[in-house]
Amino acid sequence: MAEPVQLKVVKVPQDHYSFTNCAVISSQNPTLKSAKYITINGKFPLKVILDENRGVGLSDIALNGKQRDWIDCNLGSFLSVKPCVVDQYIASMSVELDFYNGRQPRKAPPNIDTERLLEAFQDEFARGASTNSFANNQLLTIQFKQIEKCPLMEGKVMNIEFIKSEGRPQPSSGINYGRLAANSIITFEKKDGSTLQLTGRRKGKSAQVAIISPDFDFKTMGIGGLDKEFSDIFRRAFASRVFPAELVEALGMKHVRGILLYGPPGTGKTLMARQIGKMLHAREPKIIHGPEILDKYVGQSEANIRLLFAEAEAEEKKSGINSALHIIIFDEIDAICRQRGSLSGSTGVHDTVVNQLLAKIDGVEQLNNILLIGMTNRKDMIDEALLRPGRLEVQMEIGLPDAKGRFEILNIHTAKIRDSEKLGKDVDLEELSEVTRNFSGAEIEGLVRSAISTAMNRMISAKDRVEVDHNEADNLKVTRADFQFALEHDIKPAFGISEKELDFYVRNGIIHWSPRIQGILSRGKLAVQQTQESAHNYLISLLIKGAPGSGKTALAVQMAKDSAFPFVKVISPENMIGYHESAKCQMIKKVFEDAYKSPISCIVIDDIESLLDYVSIGPRFSNLVLQALLVLLRKQPPARHRLLILGTTSLSNETLASFGIENAFSSSVTAHSVTEGSEVIEIIKQINLFEKSDLSYLEKELEGKKLRIGIKKLIALSDAACQSKDAVADFVSLLKSEADLKLDLEIQDHY
Repeated sequence: MAEPVQLKVVKVPQDHYSFTNCAVISSQNPTLKSAKYITINGKFPLKVILDENRGVGLSDIALNGKQRDWIDCNLGSFLSVKPCVVDQYIASMSVELDFYNGRQPRKAPPNIDTERLLEAFQDEFARGASTNSFANNQLLTIQFKQIEKCPLMEGKVMNIEFIKSEGRPQPSSGINYGRLAANSIITFEKKDGSTLQLTGRRKGKSAQVAIISPDFDFKTMGIGGLDKEFSDIFRRAFASRVFPAELVEALGMKHVRGILLYGPPGTGKTLMARQIGKMLHAREPKIIHGPEILDKYVGQSEANIRLLFAEAEAEEKKSGINSALHIIIFDEIDAICRQRGSLSGSTGVHDTVVNQLLAKIDGVEQLNNILLIGMTNRKDMIDEALLRPGRLEVQMEIGLPDAKGRFEILNIHTAKIRDSEKLGKDVDLEELSEVTRNFSGAEIEGLVRSAISTAMNRMISAKDRVEVDHNEADNLKVTRADFQFALEHDIKPAFGISEKELDFYVRNGIIHWSPRIQGILSRGKLAVQQTQESAHNYLISLLIKGAPGSGKTALAVQMAKDSAFPFVKVISPENMIGYHESAKCQMIKKVFEDAYKSPISCIVIDDIESLLDYVSIGPRFSNLVLQALLVLLRKQPPARHRLLILGTTSLSNETLASFGIENAFSSSVTAHSVTEGSEVIEIIKQINLFEKSDLSYLEKELEGKKLRIGIKKLIALSDAACQSKDAVADFVSLLKSEADLKLDLEIQDHY
């Protein structure tokens, strides 16, 4: 590698050299006479022209005025000059133009067509094997004779993106200069305040490069299970931005300006929005938390909205269709964009904020260089005007991850403990992905944290003081037992199953005292299968009727448990004691909304008559709750969601018909009371409260007898009788008393 030489700066010997923007060196210079490119002071690259006419001395370097301004040197200064190789190419760059030294010619120059300017620029600077080299902030002197009346201009090179090869793009070498290639993309813009007029499609600030990296990977960005959602977002919001701006303009295409991500908390909406902002070739995203916009001073909230769009508006006016993309991310957008007029007694600040936002997104002066991304878990609260096409046009539900998505999320959050070999060999991530049904991404992350903390806790000893056994800590492993402990004690899905609640309803198990019980359970199993597999019906409902105490609730909950659906919820009157009608409706509606967030769900509506506040005297009931139930019972779940509804009631057939409840269910089944002595014997055998020697006495007393009693009452009587010395006799006595002192009572069962 040749050593640098010291050369004195002189003027260019002829005017035409000025417009080449090359360094002129004597062809007799022994060190540089074979150089094609040089660097000055180690950082300013220039192409070399060798002077054959001896207008430049052996120890001189001729530079034009703009080159001297760029290098920050004067005539007579000495510069360190060294040959270099430029093997890196320019993928794209922009050139900021103005009249030379800002001096406009006396005669108004014609508008400069940027298409012709591009041809002339490539003709001048990309000719032959030795094309010009450029670096960011390089200053140029420009006048192209092939453009009629072309004024003397100066240019500044900006926004260069480099590639290693002229062909397929490869990562650059990290050098901050390169030379033009045949397919380099060049755009022009005028300097702020300049009166120079540019026209044509090559007018703009940023080159048309790929808006999104083709090799992006959600897993490396900490996002799992959202590949499909992102594909849909890309198709709707980003695909049009990949095409050249001039083609988009020719098609009359308007880019999507708004995306709404909605869904349950913890499913990755905010994370996804932030990573979208990072992975796009765009201006640095502005991230706004909804309430930050609001201000106590009148008009300031609206001014805050205008300020968010100010940069995008300025660049749109300056660069037009080639303006860079400006991303504004609104977290908790429902905080400022609620339905107008919905806040009674307010000052109207929310309404004016919504109005201002609507005007900026899709007002009289529409911006085509913005992308607004809003996130919320309360889509129902957002003003409808924001949700129409042209505003938050793409609305994507970010739901709970499926098994594949949960496996990806678990892989992400266990990556470090796997890499450090701290994950036990007995931990099966596929098994964990199956048992974490209806876990959100945040809950899975919490599960991993809980398992790690459980493993760490084993390393802590608390005797005289709390301390860590460092020898043991080095051998720490997060095992399957740690994850099991976290699942059982620490982390429960917000939209999952409360096992304790369900177990409470079936704590005594299901007693198969009659073939009718198995028939009811089989009917429930059929409803579950239909919910899972039906190609036509995504809403299946089954009503279980019967007298009080006949075990309807236990049967319905057992069906729900046996379904193994990821979401099971019981709507029970005991959870709504003291609630007024509207509050009851809201609670019932919320359970249904939560169920819609799971791919497949089951809701048990227990004791419908109590939910309706039904009293037979009158009769009296809540029509508001009744109408809400009827609407929700018939409402189809969203696309790709399935719902099974199991209801229980003791209302008579006539009342059910008058209320319209039975017709709202897909089908119904009856849970009968205990009516035969033999059925009582079977129940007593299964609950195993009496000695076997006592069963013969019971069989003798109850043989051929008829009665009517609920199984819950029957179990309560047998349990009460067991507290006495003569349990069997007391049981028969209590049973006779409960059956109106006549075991052969004629039954007229309306159920």
